[in-house]
Amino acid sequence: MPNKEVLLQVKNLKKYFKVGRKEILKAVDDVSFDIYRGETLGLVGESGCGKTTCGKTVLGLYDATGGEVLFDGTNIHQLNTREKKEFTKRAQIIFQDPYSSLNQRMTVGDIIGEGIDIHRLYRGQERQDKIYELLDTVGLNPGHIFRFPHEFSGGQRQRIGIARALAVEPDFIVCDEPISALDVSVQAQIVNLLTELQETKGLAYLFIAHDLSMIKYISDRVGVMYLGTLVEFTRSDQLYKKPLHPYTKALLSAIPIPDPIVERRKETIPIEGEIASPINPEPGCRFASRCELAQEICRNKPPLREVADQHLVACHMVR
Repeated sequence: MPNKEVLLQVKNLKKYFKVGRKEILKAVDDVSFDIYRGETLGLVGESGCGKTTCGKTVLGLYDATGGEVLFDGTNIHQLNTREKKEFTKRAQIIFQDPYSSLNQRMTVGDIIGEGIDIHRLYRGQERQDKIYELLDTVGLNPGHIFRFPHEFSGGQRQRIGIARALAVEPDFIVCDEPISALDVSVQAQIVNLLTELQETKGLAYLFIAHDLSMIKYISDRVGVMYLGTLVEFTRSDQLYKKPLHPYTKALLSAIPIPDPIVERRKETIPIEGEIASPINPEPGCRFASRCELAQEICRNKPPLREVADQHLVACHMVR
């Protein structure tokens, strides 16, 4: 378990997009969480819930509409040019698609070395030795340094992306669904690699995914997002042992169990009803239109409150 020194604080973060003259898409709406040094925080939810937008806003790739992102106590959305450059050295991202995120006209050595050159970390033979070291760290061969991305498999390309992120020796990495585009046989290898790197380098991860079983394996704590808001937030073991929010319960009930007898007997909780629009949403609980527990009080927005030890839930019906 990581230490309790906070590396990143996200406070009431909002990211809105204009999609018309008056329409506002509230992709991230009042989201708050902390990430400790050496911790993996999992962020899960359906496609379109805002988890990737949240991750990119945390890194400053999107300007925040409201709220704060504090990295070592400094608001990253108020940095000058020099400070932003230093922040990008300490905070990196691994993208979902390992093919489109790599420049197809650059060799692997140039891709990995680009960050090293920008931040002037190593030169000459030291630079070359560092790239060889990074290739070895992520399980690639020295001979790969002169090859191009199209010559590799999906898993190998993702290893190149990981090496690129590691090249500037960061403290924090946003992993934006880094395994969703890979074969199942390769997914475990990449997750194991990320776990090993965390243990040896003390990295903190924001691990974004929709695969709840993988999130359980890699995360220390988990935040569940629904239509731009956090609906549940707690330790990974606690979430899977005793989920409290109706949406979380439904998601977990859909995870297949390897034992066919148990799988047939388990209860799956269906989610019915119309999905609320994230464009100019109605006040109140975003999940109310699909929740069988919804009451009149759900017309008011439920606060994310602690209902058990380190277990936060945004639901009026959870006591």
